[in-house]
Amino acid sequence: MAWAGDAQRQWRQRGALALPCARATAASLNCRPLSLQFSRACLRRHGAHSFAMKLATYRDGSRDGQLVVVSRDLSTAHYATGIASRLQQVLDDWSFLSPQLQDLYAALNHGRARHGFAFDPSQCMAPLPRAYQWADGSAYINHVELVRQARGAEVPASFYTDPLMYQGGSDDLQGPCDPIVVPSEAMGIDFEAEIAVVTGDVKLGASPEQALEGIRLVMLANDVSLRNLIPAELGKGFGFFQSKPATAFSPVAVTPDELGEAWQGGRLHLALQSSWNGRKVGQCDAGPEMTFHFGQLVAHIAKTRNVRAGSIVGSGTVSNKGVARKDGRMDWPKGYSCIAEKRCIETILDGQPSTEFMRFGDTIRIEMKGLDGRSMFGAIEQEVMAPGAERKPGRPAAIASPAAEAGD
Repeated sequence: MAWAGDAQRQWRQRGALALPCARATAASLNCRPLSLQFSRACLRRHGAHSFAMKLATYRDGSRDGQLVVVSRDLSTAHYATGIASRLQQVLDDWSFLSPQLQDLYAALNHGRARHGFAFDPSQCMAPLPRAYQWADGSAYINHVELVRQARGAEVPASFYTDPLMYQGGSDDLQGPCDPIVVPSEAMGIDFEAEIAVVTGDVKLGASPEQALEGIRLVMLANDVSLRNLIPAELGKGFGFFQSKPATAFSPVAVTPDELGEAWQGGRLHLALQSSWNGRKVGQCDAGPEMTFHFGQLVAHIAKTRNVRAGSIVGSGTVSNKGVARKDGRMDWPKGYSCIAEKRCIETILDGQPSTEFMRFGDTIRIEMKGLDGRSMFGAIEQEVMAPGAERKPGRPAAIASPAAEAGD
């Protein structure tokens, strides 16, 4: 019951400041005011680390938006104002605030939340609009193998034991329907369908198992890449920078417990679907071929530093191996999660790429459905636009060599 002791201590520290929030939450749920007994009841129901819920951030004119709890079927939502106004607050005080959010989630799913409203993904910012850290890995070694094979290079042995990772910008993360704004089509505009996690505090030197315990939320990401800028940047020896504009995230972030059996050993065992201009181009399994699970990715960061609550870690492009046909030619029946990988496949098979990168007006939709067939995180739906361009009617209102250009 260590958590209950923490709750009591925090409650005493907050004193009168906590009571208005407690009463607001209680009024919304039509139940008795929050108290220490409520906190203890939360612990008995949920345990210290077991919380199933879906969270999003609604636009309110501020940089960090307003935290909302979203129903399991993504049909309704409820402001979490009485508990926390921003997701970072929850991540900073997870043990105390997440049980309260979980109770609001349960009330919303059972129709007992009095102030619920229809959930609109187009009104969402990224679940965490500004993060302390955004580090993206390359956890699917098949993607690296294809890139290397396309340029006739071997995969270094260390790539199978030590994950690749780069640090991207985290000050301006995009919502699921925000446009992809790029100065020029000549930059080689590409989507990258990925899984991402949000962490709590993870200590320096944490093992992969310990790091896995620090994962709080799971979501989808579109790690946009400007492929034609990559070769020159990699040639400088400092890695990606201008070639990696703002990353977009799914409307909803989900706790691992909410994922149920689909979340196993730090891997998400569901198919990630990518549709480019309305045509499905990828239906890749995210679980079985993930070489490094999320515990290993987070532990990789923690090797030389603390990982603080509110860090986002990406999987890299979700990628599946090809299969040999009867005529001996390789085929990739599950498609691709980025155009660069498709171009590498074409180079391997035909000697040169034939698929062009995205153009202004192109759209990308990235989504993952649960075991029940319903959307788990909501969809990322973005349109590629030039700076200052207006969206086309009917579009969401809120929104070098192939191997060298892809990087690893």
